[in-house]
Amino acid sequence: MLRALTIENYVLIDHLEMEIDCSLNIITGQTGAGKSILLGALGLLLGNKAEGGVLRDESRNCVIDGTFDIGPYDLEGFFEENDLDYEPTLTIRRVITPAGKSRSYVNDLPVGQSVLRELGVRLVDIHSQHRNLILSDDKFRIGVVDAIAACGAQVEAYRNVYEQLLSEQRKLANLREEAERNRRDEEWIRFQVEELTAANLREGELARIEAEQNILANSDAIGEAITLSRNALDDEQVGVLLQLKAIEQSMSGVAATYAPASEVYERVHSALLDLKDISSELASAAERIDADPERLAQVVARIDMIYSLQQKHRVTSEEELIALRDKYTSQLQTITTGDERIAELEQRLVELRAEAMRRATEIHDLRAKAAPAIDAELSATLAELGMPSARFTVDVAMQEDLTPMGCDRVAFLFTANAGLAPQPVEKIASGGEISRVMLALKALVARSMRLPTIIFDEIDTGVSGQIADAMGRIIAKLSQSMQVINITHLPQVASKGKTHFVVYKEDTLLGTTTSIRQLSARERIDEIAKMLSGSTVTAAAIEQAKCLLNAK
Repeated sequence: MLRALTIENYVLIDHLEMEIDCSLNIITGQTGAGKSILLGALGLLLGNKAEGGVLRDESRNCVIDGTFDIGPYDLEGFFEENDLDYEPTLTIRRVITPAGKSRSYVNDLPVGQSVLRELGVRLVDIHSQHRNLILSDDKFRIGVVDAIAACGAQVEAYRNVYEQLLSEQRKLANLREEAERNRRDEEWIRFQVEELTAANLREGELARIEAEQNILANSDAIGEAITLSRNALDDEQVGVLLQLKAIEQSMSGVAATYAPASEVYERVHSALLDLKDISSELASAAERIDADPERLAQVVARIDMIYSLQQKHRVTSEEELIALRDKYTSQLQTITTGDERIAELEQRLVELRAEAMRRATEIHDLRAKAAPAIDAELSATLAELGMPSARFTVDVAMQEDLTPMGCDRVAFLFTANAGLAPQPVEKIASGGEISRVMLALKALVARSMRLPTIIFDEIDTGVSGQIADAMGRIIAKLSQSMQVINITHLPQVASKGKTHFVVYKEDTLLGTTTSIRQLSARERIDEIAKMLSGSTVTAAAIEQAKCLLNAK
């Protein structure tokens, strides 16, 4: 639950601090005093998108801090999933810079807006006046029923199967489209496969045969160079080897009497061995180098074919041609085996659909079972709110089509008058009736979901007198199990709070500022008396305010 809130430099707020009680907190103030600004700042803290114009002073940051007690609410899993440090006391900070940048922190660790928003919905439910429109949202209605039916685990298991079903449907559509496209191109693809396969391409081949082409094309010059080199080494009269052999023998003959001769001998001997190896290699090369016009023509033809294929397919290497060959081969195989794969996937879809329908039916049964309890609870609460003849009915109807929520269409049917058939509540209920229905629904769902905090922003719009007093009692009862922050203009509701804040505007040297302060017991009497009688507080209004406060 929210224990403390600090707002700096937000719209009309220069600096605001408030400590919030764990039960029912009332916020009042004149129209236009800035209660909606307060909610806007809290919405930013909980992950809402930052709109332009939120800075009161555009030269400094807007900073919103909130402290929450989250120990009893089993949020450790959320923190672990998002790599956040868990502490029973949670701090959230939202910073908006003059440049329009937004930064968010959870326990001093930076987080993205999506994570902050996901955490926010686990901490606070803000119900403003326009939220009454969600009665027309099927997802909201199903969510209410699921909260009471306690079928969240079943819905999650169903949704996993449903998402698999959608994924396999997309795969099947893509496979059918690919198979149809490939069938249209089958003859062309088959020709490419045959041509590239017949080419018998090998990685690195082009470099090897281009080197061979160079040798074959220059075989005469290469042969002549080898011959000249061999003759220089092996000539029987003046060959290098013969002369080195003579030096070797001479140095060997005087080595016993002339010490340096041994070193010269070793060096000449080493050189002689190297040159003999070279002579042997040249002899072998001479046997390999031979003018072969036929082989040269074959190599040139092979090179031309590879370059022709590269140009045709707009690639630059044999590796890319081989990859294209494999790609076309795979496409051809898809054509020949596509029907089998499509049949397998169709069977898989039949099985997934049956599994999804089985789970959806199980959820439908749980929802249908919970509906009468919701009907009874809501009708009883509406009677307490001054509508004794009201009937509220949850209609859970199974549909053929599967949706992310199952196969149900949920309608909230309502009538305020005996003898009239219930109709969709969003179509026939008046503003005051809608407010009472929403309060009854929120009270029912909040107890089931163990939500830490709920904020009502003038949920009592359209009611007064005894009905307002009844709404106040229900809100007060709800605050016994959770924290409630209630913004109201009705003294009957305001008197039920344990803690009472007033929002007000004041003119300063820096301009108009919105502030908030907690009222003392005496100040509460005066505030509620103003709500009863207007700007001129009468003695009767003060006495009535005391009666309301004593009767809570």
